[in-house]
Amino acid sequence: MLHFNSPKQRRLFAALFCVVLLCLPGPVGADDWIDTSHLNYDFTEYVNWLDAQLREKKIPGAALAIVSREGIMHLQTWGVRRANEPAPITTDSIFRIASMSKTFAGAAASLLVDQNLQSWDTRITDLFPNMRLGNGASYQSITLKQVASHSTGLMPHSYSNLLDDGVSYDRIKDKFADIPAVCKPGQCYGYQNVVFSLIADVVEQSTGDSYARYVEEHIFRPLGMASASVGLEAYENDPNATSPHRLRRGSWRVTTTNPAYYSAAPAAGINASVYDMTMWLRANLGAFPELFGEDFLSQLHEPVISTPYGSYFNRWNGLEKAYYGIGWRVFDLAGMRVIHHGGGVRGYRSEMAFAPEANIGMVLLLNAESNAANDVIPEFFNHLTNKR
Repeated sequence: MLHFNSPKQRRLFAALFCVVLLCLPGPVGADDWIDTSHLNYDFTEYVNWLDAQLREKKIPGAALAIVSREGIMHLQTWGVRRANEPAPITTDSIFRIASMSKTFAGAAASLLVDQNLQSWDTRITDLFPNMRLGNGASYQSITLKQVASHSTGLMPHSYSNLLDDGVSYDRIKDKFADIPAVCKPGQCYGYQNVVFSLIADVVEQSTGDSYARYVEEHIFRPLGMASASVGLEAYENDPNATSPHRLRRGSWRVTTTNPAYYSAAPAAGINASVYDMTMWLRANLGAFPELFGEDFLSQLHEPVISTPYGSYFNRWNGLEKAYYGIGWRVFDLAGMRVIHHGGGVRGYRSEMAFAPEANIGMVLLLNAESNAANDVIPEFFNHLTNKR
């Protein structure tokens, strides 16, 4: 675990790291070596920029990690777990990671395929004959891959408003037959929380385990993500849990937790520390091929469907193309392929991204519902490519 306290230490490490990178192969399985000499691995200016952003917005608590396949390059925390209380954010503090949970759900679905328990072409209604998805006949052909890539053709954000109102996933499932269609399955992108959470049903039907147990046994435990968990009870019982905050009348105040989003666990049900997330980023960079090999990661990170403009990331400087893969967004950003997901749920905000060819990734966790995270990804990669 590396945490540099001075700019001089960071610059020295960055210089050594760049020398090492010149001798490393590119993404796992690549035949050609990649020249990274034009990239800037000294993140002193970036960390200073982020520090200024967090201080300006008076964010209660935050945690940042920058990693490579080989290890942690930088860890830093700011602030407190709960406003007006002294307990500081540490690298073990627990945050709700919100929609970054989808990256784990995508991996869980891929594991089912890898274990020959399902295929990407498995139709959801073949597994659940009494379930109707959407109000047209063609929507009975929706596959596991289409659910995991938001390409079901169903109206985007179907019933997310009910989650916002506190209605649980199990109660919402009865309404699936009423979801309007906007295109044929596999033909367009439509982001989902409720429909995406069918991945939990598929996991439980395929393995006999709960979704939480399956993720813990097949992802968290093998990767050493010791404090990561799934669900509201684990969050409430964790002594290192941070509190959610919303801005009210110019001050950050502790807010309540919406349990309904925990019921949609694949979409938004995971709790983790920044240290846990370093292991997840490194795994996706190819650090643990005995657990997640090249073919497995390729399934997750390859574009499946093009995503339309309109989201906050479409305003990022340097963004050329945007897609969704399996549980991950896939961008052509700052001249390289970047794999990304963000998250936001009541009182929390998070961002995570990595570039396999550059062997670099970052994650930022906030215990505040703030737009301070909106530009941390483009700033990071523009810094890396000296385009700031």
